[in-house]
Amino acid sequence: MGQSVPKRLLAGLAALIAAVLLIDVIFPPPLERAGGVSVLVTDRAGKPLRAFPTPDGRWRFGVDLEEIDPEFVDALVRVEDKRFWDHHGTDWLGLTRAAFDSLLAGEIVSGGSTLTMQTARMLEPRPRNPGSKLIEIWRANQLERRLSKREIIELYLSLTPYGGNLEGVRAASWSYFGHEADRLSTDEIALLIALPQSPEVRRPDRRPEFAARSRDWVAEKLARYGVFSENDVLEVAATSVPARRLDFPDRAWHGADAVLASGPREDVRSTLDAALQAELERIALTRAELEGTDVQVSVIVVHVPTRAVRALVGSASRQRAGGWLDLTDRPRSPGSTLKPFIYGLAFDDGTASPDTRIQDLPSQFAGYQPENFDRMFHGDVRVSDALQHSLNVPAVLMLDRIGAERFSAQLAIAGARPRVSGATGQSAGLAIALGGAGLTGRELAVLYSALGDGGVAKPLVWRAEEEAASAADPGHRLMGEASAGEILRILQGSPSPAGRMPGQLTRDAPQIAFKTGTSYGYRDAWAAAVSGQHVIVVWVGRADGAPRTGVTGRDIALPILFEMADRAAHHLRDDGDSELRLSAAPLTPAKGALRAFSTDRPPEILFPPQGAELWAGTVDGRAPRPFVLAGRGAGALNWFIDGDPASLDDAGAPVWRPDRPGFYLVMAVDDAGRSSRVRVRVLTEDPA
Repeated sequence: MGQSVPKRLLAGLAALIAAVLLIDVIFPPPLERAGGVSVLVTDRAGKPLRAFPTPDGRWRFGVDLEEIDPEFVDALVRVEDKRFWDHHGTDWLGLTRAAFDSLLAGEIVSGGSTLTMQTARMLEPRPRNPGSKLIEIWRANQLERRLSKREIIELYLSLTPYGGNLEGVRAASWSYFGHEADRLSTDEIALLIALPQSPEVRRPDRRPEFAARSRDWVAEKLARYGVFSENDVLEVAATSVPARRLDFPDRAWHGADAVLASGPREDVRSTLDAALQAELERIALTRAELEGTDVQVSVIVVHVPTRAVRALVGSASRQRAGGWLDLTDRPRSPGSTLKPFIYGLAFDDGTASPDTRIQDLPSQFAGYQPENFDRMFHGDVRVSDALQHSLNVPAVLMLDRIGAERFSAQLAIAGARPRVSGATGQSAGLAIALGGAGLTGRELAVLYSALGDGGVAKPLVWRAEEEAASAADPGHRLMGEASAGEILRILQGSPSPAGRMPGQLTRDAPQIAFKTGTSYGYRDAWAAAVSGQHVIVVWVGRADGAPRTGVTGRDIALPILFEMADRAAHHLRDDGDSELRLSAAPLTPAKGALRAFSTDRPPEILFPPQGAELWAGTVDGRAPRPFVLAGRGAGALNWFIDGDPASLDDAGAPVWRPDRPGFYLVMAVDDAGRSSRVRVRVLTEDPA
């Protein structure tokens, strides 16, 4: 009987321990309530760009003790819980003394709560009574078993209330002082310790006298503990408290959004450059205001070796129409900006080379009949000239040779998937050469970055920690290195905008290989360039896609690009020099390209062809335009229609406007007197 009692006691004790452990497992501390922290996006040098609140609109930043002023942490522990590093959640000696002092005073003088107990209360708020105190003790014990002391104080510093929607020391430091809590003055330390004790009563922006009185009291207390000196106390008392809350960082609105969307929702150092970002935002707004009330400007700048996005302006201003949209991420018709990639693939195939001659003549491709922007045709031209002057027919002719489906697939694999409006799963066909499928500014930046990197395409990089990995990534080959180099050389020779001296003639100017684009109906004006080791893509237009008649990429987007290229070269000197690294490798020899696109048999009538039936009636209710006569031969050609000389338009090109339906004889005569002739039939609404 005597031995059974200890056994029963031991069994009861074991059952009690098991019950406690079971309760601990079933009812763990609600640590998930500490989630949903705010996020701060900084630039590549750590300068703050934009802060994001929690989903419920509160400012609560995660805390890393290494990034909090250690003097503040020491002062906090000394005032709130001097045995914090030694106890196991509850300071029984301090709790007993607090109870005794409150009993003597007849009111609660001190709660005796440790930092761990206060953290438990913030995780699970309850009315202040003895029952709640017991629960706090239990929860504090749970926290101590699950978390280290460092993790507990970090949790405390992220949850502490500071009035209104401010929680945690980092949020309070940003809002009241305008900086991080990594370096704090004595008055800031004292105020940050005083506020959480009565956050609403002591808010400096609403009750500055209470805030100052409480702060000074904390400073005196810290002096008694030997943390502050008497001079520190005097300096604190002589310093005014913040009169208002400051705005959280709110720069690079769309760029910071893109950075945050690229990975985990946490504080992140981006690849953006704050100085360049601010300057490009200023330029975009200035240019947009000059263009009209509804005009927006967007731009993206990418460092080619790492694909790091150095600046992103999604719109000129959120106060302008459509300004809340990130217009670098909206599919738009790219106009002629894809032409360099058509020729690049043709160079790869050996179908053409820069000196290959190609026809710029009226052509029809299964019902699709492209025209040049100026509605003129230039006969035989070199491929390099066709690209520099953005001629449409040669680009479509070349795309027809390499294959529109293949071209679209290559773009998609590289990270730039063409989209056909209202035709899911369908292809734009040959119209993609002239902007018949939508791409975003970011996708164009991917393509032009590949052009500047020897033809290798890689995704854009938004986070500084990923730059090194991107530089080592082999990527996907969009075109050969030699082809990419040749395309860059051609684009470098494109006519500079008015008032701009070619880069090769200007000392220290960035060498810019650029291409412009204008979408159908003047809805989108583009300029894209490889400038030194950076790619710049500029878009100008209205967010709603409304046309801006007569406004072209060359007229409006290109001058903006050149101005921004100058500023990028100034701000991003550490990214590399302004010289393009062009490949010296030779192109693959063109396989019969000269025979395919050009002949030496003069004279040859290219338009109209022999036996053609030409429609000279109205088109969509509009009067027909005259036919442009085209051919090639030795020197200039003289044209005759039924023996009568053909007319010349304002540009000196031979044109023919039939005055009746029927058959005609068209003849071309070269300088040597050799001639060729074709017989054609003209059709109109008149059946005669």
